[in-house]
Amino acid sequence: MNDELPFPEDEIVPFYNHEGRAVFYLYSDGQYFYHYDGTPLAYLHNNEYIVSFSGEYLGWVYNGWIIDYSDGSYAFFSPHASGGVSRPSRKSRPSRSSRRSRPSRSSRESRPSRPSRTTCWSEKSSEDYFPDY
Repeated sequence: MNDELPFPEDEIVPFYNHEGRAVFYLYSDGQYFYHYDGTPLAYLHNNEYIVSFSGEYLGWVYNGWIIDYSDGSYAFFSPHASGGVSRPSRKSRPSRSSRRSRPSRSSRESRPSRPSRTTCWSEKSSEDYFPDY
């Protein structure tokens, strides 16, 4: 288990896609990801892995980035991101709607082996990244 928090405590952390559009945020509890429309998208497991509520490992946190588990590409970046691929300018964030209740967590699938990180953006750098959305 990774005891080190990947982001500052009690901070709402926005995540941006390859176009610089804010797609979702990590709530200040440091555990749950929400779309700006209030839909719960996934949770942070062991302060490192992004897991859907249906139990699928979607990615992992690396230097303020979210890396796509499907191919090791860079899917999203936070204001805390360092290194990685070239980042676009960040566009303004949409307003946050009220958070909806979270679905119950399904059993997690077995964690797949991590692919090597690539030097490109994920093809799923949008809401499509989240299968439960």
